Amino acid sequence: MKNLKNLLAACLMTLAAFSLHAQDIHFSQFYLSPLNLNPAMTGVMNCNSRVVANYRNQWASVLRSNAFSTYSVSYDQRIPVGRYDFFGVGGTFWGDRAGESNFSTLTGKASLSYSKRMGGTRNFGNYLVAGAEAGVAQRSIDFLNLRWGTQHDGAGGFDPNLPTQENRFNRDNFLFADMGAGLLWFMVMDENTNFYIGGAFHHLNRSNQSFSTEDEDLLYSRVTGHVGGEFLVGDKFGLVPGVIVMKQGPSFQVNGGTSFKFLLSKGNLDYQAFQIGLWGRIGNKFIPAGEGSSEAVGILSDAAIISTRFDYNNFSLGFSYDINVSPLRTASNANGGFEFAMVYKICGQERRGVYCPNF
Repeated sequence: MKNLKNLLAACLMTLAAFSLHAQDIHFSQFYLSPLNLNPAMTGVMNCNSRVVANYRNQWASVLRSNAFSTYSVSYDQRIPVGRYDFFGVGGTFWGDRAGESNFSTLTGKASLSYSKRMGGTRNFGNYLVAGAEAGVAQRSIDFLNLRWGTQHDGAGGFDPNLPTQENRFNRDNFLFADMGAGLLWFMVMDENTNFYIGGAFHHLNRSNQSFSTEDEDLLYSRVTGHVGGEFLVGDKFGLVPGVIVMKQGPSFQVNGGTSFKFLLSKGNLDYQAFQIGLWGRIGNKFIPAGEGSSEAVGILSDAAIISTRFDYNNFSLGFSYDINVSPLRTASNANGGFEFAMVYKICGQERRGVYCPNF
């Protein structure tokens, strides 16, 4: 069992560097990371500005201090246009570090959106939002800490003195441009009832991701679709369902579930609510196909996710924990990853009734 855990840990470190480089970060609480989900969500809020912070840690039970970690910080605000419409402007910075090789990505982006009211009244309406983003990212890796397949003896052992493939690569960090765009439509029925659907296209320019100047490895574009809402079914109880579907190259992933919302207080100056949710994540199941490649052969159940969220006036705090249900649970003891999210909105004096869902 110990050899199996060591082998799986080494596989995760290697995958972090060369198999997962074409996949983006993801948060289990995607609904609390709006600008990473869709640039069209920039400025879509019931207040004037918003600060969001996210942190995710996973595979700590296998990789210990080399666990995968992801963090993100964003700021956005809305700017009134005419009587009902809005511009949204924002910026996002996120970083990701994976495994013993310190495979890292740092990204900074600026985003812009325009929200057009399609119909409704002061407290009821629907909007169509278009958004775009552009920025710069850096990728880096420490080749000296990599473990290569040629250094494994086939019985779960590892010999660092065996030959490597490091000479295939001649740059350990590089910069690249990144662009994306998205659309969002939402309908607000009242303060606690709404519905939204959106989609985004990330990595429009498909930058080269190869760590060798002699090769070309284009970053796969990612298509994201998401739908959700909030539905009050009693004076103090509501449902907050959501689904996100992501397709990036050969990789496919779906997160879905619902949170149960309990209104503790809903006064204008003292709003309090608590949520507890159950979510799941599925994706492609891959098997080796020879010469370092792999192919998808079906659907894999990856994780069950338990989430909580507390809202107090303009402040929201979320926590989630992934329970690993994939074959890697043998090495991880079913442990997955934990995640924190924080949202703070600054309203000021300018308000125009109910404008959007409570992201």
